[in-house]
Amino acid sequence: MYPDLSVRKVLIYRTGSLGDTVVALPSLHLIARAFPHAERVLLTDLPVLPKAPTAMAILGGSGLIHGDMRYTGAMRDVSDILRTLREIRRFGADVLVHLMPRWLPGDARRDRIFFRLAGLRRIVGLPREVMKNRYDSATDLYESYASLLARSIAELGDADTENPANWSLHLNAAELESARQVLSPLAGRRILVCGPGTKMQSKDWGMENWRALLARLHARYPSFGLVTIGAKEEMDYCTCAAQDWTGPKLNLAGVLNPRQSAAVIGRAEAFVGPDSGPMHLAASVGVPSVVVFCARERPGVWYPFGRRNQIIFHRTECMGCLLQTCIEMGKKCILSVTVDEMERAVHAILAPGASAATTAL
Repeated sequence: MYPDLSVRKVLIYRTGSLGDTVVALPSLHLIARAFPHAERVLLTDLPVLPKAPTAMAILGGSGLIHGDMRYTGAMRDVSDILRTLREIRRFGADVLVHLMPRWLPGDARRDRIFFRLAGLRRIVGLPREVMKNRYDSATDLYESYASLLARSIAELGDADTENPANWSLHLNAAELESARQVLSPLAGRRILVCGPGTKMQSKDWGMENWRALLARLHARYPSFGLVTIGAKEEMDYCTCAAQDWTGPKLNLAGVLNPRQSAAVIGRAEAFVGPDSGPMHLAASVGVPSVVVFCARERPGVWYPFGRRNQIIFHRTECMGCLLQTCIEMGKKCILSVTVDEMERAVHAILAPGASAATTAL
């Protein structure tokens, strides 16, 4: 029965970058409730890309985890495998919570053998059957990844992915104050946050589209201040996208860590961007997003949490391709999304009385 007060050490296996970590928040909250007296350590991979933040940069200070173990992504080197096994054994976890649903039965068997060799006997969340995102014919959407993760550890209880409290990063007073200070040049103004950059070519809506959209939004909402965010490598991209916003603006790309970014977004009226980590940060602080999606994934799987979001997703015959780089089809899914569509979606959030979410297909 849970909560289990006898467990002293829990190892949580979850890899990935910003978005992968944030969508696990309801599950991480559930784990914290299930093992409230335990030291909870995250087993995760090192970021593949330099601009990708570590899991601790996102979760550190939240109280949901207390530390991490990191390994190199593929772990094809025998020495890396043995080093990780020794480190896991040294930690001496009472429980492993496996938050990496596997798509192939062989992958699940491999993980089970690995963690048994590491001395872990009590494993939560490694089902023998392959887990897939369920399809909802009523909404014509697929189950969110956050819901799939929660379902994989349902033996611990209900993660309640629809409860905003379970998406909280538990930002502290210092992080909230840093957001207030960095936004002081825009004091007294309503704020729009835009994170136009993405690390994946197939998700890039295009510089000229972002530039045109922000120019229109400035003309429509001249009293607003604009904040652009992203990794340090996206600073120039943000500058170019916002060059026709002649009113007050701040380019904070590369200036903030993920938790500070969440605090900044939390002071905004809306977030605008592509399918990327910052849209999930917006969800964690309850700010609605306007998101332009490519169709590499099925609709719904990576949509951000929240009822006021405006999602622009065009279904094409190549939907579900999973391509990180799209050449042959010329990114027809995302590049068919117009500036007009995005402007209308932003207005649907910012207009007085706006509340309902819509999905443009």
